[in-house]
Amino acid sequence: MAVEIINMKYAILDIETTGGKYNEEGITEVAIYQFDGNQITDQFISLVNPEKSIQAFVVKLTGITDKMVIGAPKFHEIAKRIIEITEDCILIAHNAQFDYRILKTQYSRLGYEYQRKTLCTVDLSKKLIPDMESYSLGKLVRALGIPVSDRHRANGDALATLKLFKLLLSKEADHQTISELTRSENTGILTHKQVDLLDQIPNETGLVSFLDKEDQVIYVLASDQLKKDITQLFTKQSSVAKSVNKKMRQVKVTLTGSLLMAQMKYQLTLTKFRPKYNRMPTKKSLQTSIDMNYPFQDGLMIDKGRNEGEKSVYRIKSNQLHSLGYIELNYQINNEAILDQLLNTVKENNPLKKTLLSSHLKKPLKLHSLEVK
Repeated sequence: MAVEIINMKYAILDIETTGGKYNEEGITEVAIYQFDGNQITDQFISLVNPEKSIQAFVVKLTGITDKMVIGAPKFHEIAKRIIEITEDCILIAHNAQFDYRILKTQYSRLGYEYQRKTLCTVDLSKKLIPDMESYSLGKLVRALGIPVSDRHRANGDALATLKLFKLLLSKEADHQTISELTRSENTGILTHKQVDLLDQIPNETGLVSFLDKEDQVIYVLASDQLKKDITQLFTKQSSVAKSVNKKMRQVKVTLTGSLLMAQMKYQLTLTKFRPKYNRMPTKKSLQTSIDMNYPFQDGLMIDKGRNEGEKSVYRIKSNQLHSLGYIELNYQINNEAILDQLLNTVKENNPLKKTLLSSHLKKPLKLHSLEVK
């Protein structure tokens, strides 16, 4: 019996953009590695002149400035090269719906319909290496021991995605999951309702809750880039994303300033509402959290607030999170009576809150020890 050997071709891709309204973004940098499952067979890396200004928060994130791209080729000058290097390839990217949508939009402006099969390494990672703490590219590759450099630059992120994809390929001999998750249809297109909703949401730090027609919380997420992560949820093809998009009737956004505060409120929301489409913590993660200890029995942890001059505060009593909230004046920190008034008591004793606080102690938070009377 003859055996047919099929050699798959992949194009591992990362794109950096100017930021801005949905489908109005411009490309500032692109990196593509053609990969045959064993080795890199071609590559293309270039800054791109987006012919528009790069938003300030993007400059801060990527380091790419208007001055850096002014002499770079415009998209129409590299369009043919991208078509060539991705031809007959499956496009691989971390949050592939975003990169694919950006490419399709750029080609559409040139009057060309760009179509490729796509595979998202976020979805693939969740299937093949479940129960990771985070599936963001930076945190995921660090947790897996994959070296990474030049984060938030196209070449650095594309190389990190390539190394991650190599690891995922080794997880399955028959590549069945890869076949199941590869998309050939047009994905990543938002409805007019979703576009209108995103226009009202800032790309800031906070918590977002999705409610159904009965005003029940069905899904919640914490993020330091709300608009970006909500866009990704709207364009994903996972069963959870499809269910949330189908059943949501209202979205509530709470800006927190601090990612830690957003994550704390996320845990409180999970405990209180048990949203249908969120993954609840495992017994193992809960036990690990219970066994953790703070560096003091009683004290305050202080992080940034929602605006200049404000601080978020987490109050520890008897090695447990007692209350949290915001303060504006330094003298309030040392006044127990004022703290009692300003901070909200935490009723649900979810051990995962201890994990969040303990992990943030490795970061530059301000600690304030108290004698609790």
